[in-house]
Amino acid sequence: MKTLAVSIVELPGIGTAVVGVVGTDLHILGGDVPEVAVGRVLGHEAVGTVVEIGSGIGGLAKGDRVLASCISACGIWRYCRQGTYGQCLGGGGWILGHLVDGVQAEYARIPFADLSTYKLPERVTDETAVLLADILPTSYEVGVLNGDVRPGDTVVVVGAGPIGLAAVLTARLYSPARIVMVDKAESRLQAARTIGADDTILVGTDDPLGTVQAMTGGLGADVVIEAVGTPQTFELCTTLVRPGGHIANVGVHGKPATLHLEDLWSRDVTITTGLVDTYSTPQLLDMLVAGQLDVGHLVTHRFELGDFAEAYDVFADPARTGALKVVLSR
Repeated sequence: MKTLAVSIVELPGIGTAVVGVVGTDLHILGGDVPEVAVGRVLGHEAVGTVVEIGSGIGGLAKGDRVLASCISACGIWRYCRQGTYGQCLGGGGWILGHLVDGVQAEYARIPFADLSTYKLPERVTDETAVLLADILPTSYEVGVLNGDVRPGDTVVVVGAGPIGLAAVLTARLYSPARIVMVDKAESRLQAARTIGADDTILVGTDDPLGTVQAMTGGLGADVVIEAVGTPQTFELCTTLVRPGGHIANVGVHGKPATLHLEDLWSRDVTITTGLVDTYSTPQLLDMLVAGQLDVGHLVTHRFELGDFAEAYDVFADPARTGALKVVLSR
């Protein structure tokens, strides 16, 4: 891998350093991301303290408390120059816990650290800051912005995991008329209502299509955000969107999904996919500091660093455990 500079981030550092477990980690363990080598250290969400700095680093100092972004950016080639850091051509992109060892460890190597870390103000806690590593920018960029959420829209989010819940929080910034959450776990639907979903649909009990049609006078949703990553949930999204609407796929897919063009070709539907670029991280950090994003309900389970087996078991079974965001610290 071509690397301009390297820093070492210690976990923990100043305060209590935190790493997160995310749905992508479960997809990796399930075989949905086959390029991940056996034995790879997982994890791409961390807050820690800089303890060593590579020779090419200019913006960091030992002792800095930083957020390590899930996306690494070289800052040189075409995609980085246009802010599309997820497609970095210089050895970056999504590499932590994917193509190089990740951050679920006491120490982690952070490539391109000047562009891939963010200094944190004292008033932002480690636990809050770690949500900016992945789930908040992912839901905001790939879900809300790609989906073109506008004032007065009806927004349906399919999947009430951490990404889906973060999509509710960030969609609220654009004043939609209604946000509807769809999930198969009542505990997660309750969490969605707590953070601002106006309506919820319990899969297996409620009829998602019929309910959304009834809410919208038969039109369907203006924006549908797919936040699970299965063929079934993607195909459900294509039935819920109105003519002229947007489907923003956020979920990580490991299997093919059928695209029913026989139904969609004449309906002017826009479908977007995307890997987060994290260009919005500074803006989201400012909103956290200003109190415009209330993320206090997202972290539900906390473990000591090293208790990864238990943390993964809890996160993988939310219907039983009620888990939303799981973090580990020491």
